[in-house]
Amino acid sequence: MIACAGADLRVRPGTIHALLGENGAGKTTMVNVLAGVYRPDAGEVWVNGQRRQFYSPADAIAAGVGMVYQEFRLVPTLTVAENVVLGAAPRVLRSSEIEERVAELSAEYGMAADPTRPVWQLSMGERQRVEILKSLWRNASVLVMDEPTAVLTPGEAAELGATLRSMAEGGRSVIYISHKLDQVVAFCDEATVLRQGKTAATVDNLQDVDLTALAEMMVGTSGGGYVDRPPPRDRGPEVLSLQNVSALNDRGLPALTDINMTIHSGEIVGIVGVSGNGQKELAEVITGLRRPTEGRVTVKEQDITGASPGDRYRLGLAYVPEDRLGVGLAPKMSVVDNAVVRSYKSQRRGLMLVVDRCVKFCQTLVEQFGVRVGRLGDPIAGLSGGNLQRLLLGRELAEQPAVLVAAQPTRGLDVQGVAAIQSHLVEQRANGVGVLLISEDLDELQALSDVLLVMYEGRVVGEYPPDVTPRSILGSAMAGNPPT
Repeated sequence: MIACAGADLRVRPGTIHALLGENGAGKTTMVNVLAGVYRPDAGEVWVNGQRRQFYSPADAIAAGVGMVYQEFRLVPTLTVAENVVLGAAPRVLRSSEIEERVAELSAEYGMAADPTRPVWQLSMGERQRVEILKSLWRNASVLVMDEPTAVLTPGEAAELGATLRSMAEGGRSVIYISHKLDQVVAFCDEATVLRQGKTAATVDNLQDVDLTALAEMMVGTSGGGYVDRPPPRDRGPEVLSLQNVSALNDRGLPALTDINMTIHSGEIVGIVGVSGNGQKELAEVITGLRRPTEGRVTVKEQDITGASPGDRYRLGLAYVPEDRLGVGLAPKMSVVDNAVVRSYKSQRRGLMLVVDRCVKFCQTLVEQFGVRVGRLGDPIAGLSGGNLQRLLLGRELAEQPAVLVAAQPTRGLDVQGVAAIQSHLVEQRANGVGVLLISEDLDELQALSDVLLVMYEGRVVGEYPPDVTPRSILGSAMAGNPPT
């Protein structure tokens, strides 16, 4: 799959430049090219007025590009100073001299850091300072920050903003990747918005743009491929309910706070929001992949809060995850094996699977959902994204569920694939299934949903009818400013 398709990024010296876009827009690929992790198939990289060709991250570092990843690259048992100079320390310097120089560097940019402390004793904010000091030690003129405030407290985030401003005033350039639009506007001077691997918009002065406009730029319009809006219908009984649900993210920070929502039979509920506002954790809590810290989840009025993912499926809860090959399917297993992994109990005799039954079941799914495959015994990783999604959706619907949670079900598909998946969702609605549709495509959500719920920083901040609500209203809610 093409991650970047002719995308452009131009960053001026002495500025903090925001790189924005939804998950899968191409941001990570672009900065990994700049950092020497990937080599581009086409295009050019220019740093400080010189055309560059990087064969490794070391080449990028030598050219003045520093990268601070969302997951820190530090050795916990080493001290701050040792981590800062690791791989770049002159041999002639003694430890005391290195510590003195690291202390001077941290003081110059207002980053309190004791060079003698081991990293394992530091908070997440302090560890991030060490990562920045590593780049400054190597005299980086361009610093890339990937989701820099994801693990920081509000106070630490404000301190980071002041540090980055000091670096920019010193002539360095900062590329700032974040989904937190309020911090983008507060910290950054300019912005580039990527969508589907291409540059969708540039903003020369972020002070002239409000949060609503930025949110709309990121979501954008995909240009068609949508099925006709399903006709109104009466809602059936409640099939899924979340009551006062809260949960933590992978870093132990609050991801969901006091979520209340109800989905009825024959209804599509769309979740609207800029990526990173709790949508992933919401899907995982509902499907049993993440335990809530508070609250209750029910399917058909039966409490499933403590149930396993398998038990939830058997109770009528199906799941199409956004990560098809990482969570939904096993890439090294065959098409047949992936097709029957949910319903293998009905494909066996005693303790043994019946091969003919498995093949027949798989062939039925392939034909019913229009999956284009070669040999059913080949690894599923060889299928295109659209065919992977068709098979995954078919497998989840095979047992006629009461609830379907579909996360980014059409991401990365061509127009034909988008229309096919959307048609299946509408068909399930007509069959009485309650559908929770999590998507970063606002047009898709407005076209398919019966009701829209807007999420911001892990909370549901508004409920809107999709057919009469202006995009500007949704954009304001997505930016944390729902109309009163």
